[in-house]
Amino acid sequence: MTHAHHYEKTPYILSMKGICKRFAGVKALDNVQLELRSGEVHALMGENGAGKSTLMKVLTGVYVADEGQILVSGEEVRPTSPADAAEFGITIIHQDLNQVIEMTVAENFYLGRELRNRFGLLDRSRMEAETERWTRELGMSVAARSKLGDLSVAARQMLEIAKAISMSTRVLVMDEPTTALSAEEVTQLFAVVRRLRDSGVAVVYISHRMDEVFELCDRVTILRDGTYVTSAPIEQMTRDTLIARMVGRELTALFPAAQKKTIGASVLKLDKLGVKASKGRCEVREISFDVRAGEIVGLAGLMGAGRTELLEAAFGVPAPERISGQISIGGERQNFGSPRDAIRAGIGFVTEDRKGQSLSLIRPVGENASLVALDKFTRGGFLSLARERAAVEQQVKGLRVKTPGIDTPVGLLSGGNQQKVVLAKFLLTQPRLYLLDEPTQGIDVGAKAEIYTLIQQIAANGAAVLMASSDMQELLAMCDRIVVLCEGRMSGELTREEATQERILDLATRFHTNLASAA
Repeated sequence: MTHAHHYEKTPYILSMKGICKRFAGVKALDNVQLELRSGEVHALMGENGAGKSTLMKVLTGVYVADEGQILVSGEEVRPTSPADAAEFGITIIHQDLNQVIEMTVAENFYLGRELRNRFGLLDRSRMEAETERWTRELGMSVAARSKLGDLSVAARQMLEIAKAISMSTRVLVMDEPTTALSAEEVTQLFAVVRRLRDSGVAVVYISHRMDEVFELCDRVTILRDGTYVTSAPIEQMTRDTLIARMVGRELTALFPAAQKKTIGASVLKLDKLGVKASKGRCEVREISFDVRAGEIVGLAGLMGAGRTELLEAAFGVPAPERISGQISIGGERQNFGSPRDAIRAGIGFVTEDRKGQSLSLIRPVGENASLVALDKFTRGGFLSLARERAAVEQQVKGLRVKTPGIDTPVGLLSGGNQQKVVLAKFLLTQPRLYLLDEPTQGIDVGAKAEIYTLIQQIAANGAAVLMASSDMQELLAMCDRIVVLCEGRMSGELTREEATQERILDLATRFHTNLASAA
């Protein structure tokens, strides 16, 4: 008997009914419902742009719904701010943890609800003692006086959960909580979520990771294009039915069949490439391999293996004095002083942090897409707005970017559509080499399939692609070769035929295991 049967008779602790929300006349949510029972972990699923975050913002008082009602234990509530929602026992833990890393653990724990003594002064000793008591309940041992920035992402997340419990939370929303966690940390997090569930808390779990949803969740609600599709116990779903409901069609294959292509001459050649470590970055040592025209080469490795550092070095991000060894593009040795030089040499870089590095979220789609290609639309120092607009509209249409128009701020688009705008930006410059860092991270299944097809087309058209990814399936399905890094060094290279998850993982931990056996 699954856990689900224990609570099926219990009344709903939360009911959201007929929720509608419009922005500038566009319906972001149309008659959406969500019902939660105490003591269940409830997955909220849907493609990016399906309305999950808007619905959660309505629940936590960031937005107020235009229509519909929210009932907590049968009583109607209308939260108008997150603090208001917390009063009703509803808390959200954001993916990007809204914490102040310069402050202590205890100061963060009581941020906005500080404890004071009878003289009105901060009661630090009581806040520190209480913080340690609540964190101990989750099996954490953390010094309340230590600086928050010294804690791992996983520990900071556990702190947010402990904080929610201390506020008598009855409904806890977790938004993509495992994005930055290791496998071991995910196991710890799941153990805590199960303890919360068993103590009667209702957990809304938002994730793109199917395996997590099937392992952890009791029920699932699916949204699509701002509307409610279905709710069901998780055991009534399979991976395929879940995907089909999310995308509104049977997704026969997530990965496109490899296109027929010819592998040409070397486009990128790295010869003993080294990058000196800077703050928070790892050192890269003596890496040599090449990427040829028409080829997709994968870059695998665990967190901190040096994948991003290597891609940044090939794009001229670090100061030249931090780089050693040689980088050649199309047979010519390069010494990039800046990313501008790399773009001129025919390189496009899609960064992992699209919001922080690749896009200006408040600027329109069109401006973001044409940013690096303005030279193409300039004659005699004058920019042809008409030619720029026509080229951007053609790319937006060709990539099936879902947007009201190219004048829409890019921040209003879903993650998958934002990523397409980043790709459009470089497609307009027609690079001969694409550097892709986690190109589908945090993107829903439907948009992933489209981005994979696009990457295949880029390679089939003769460009070289070097793609770093933490998703093994992605690397195995897409790449002609996979280069594996471990602790800043190249630990191996596998052909498509040789590559398996086990072999990649073995190479990705090779130096770790050597160190362990040497210790």
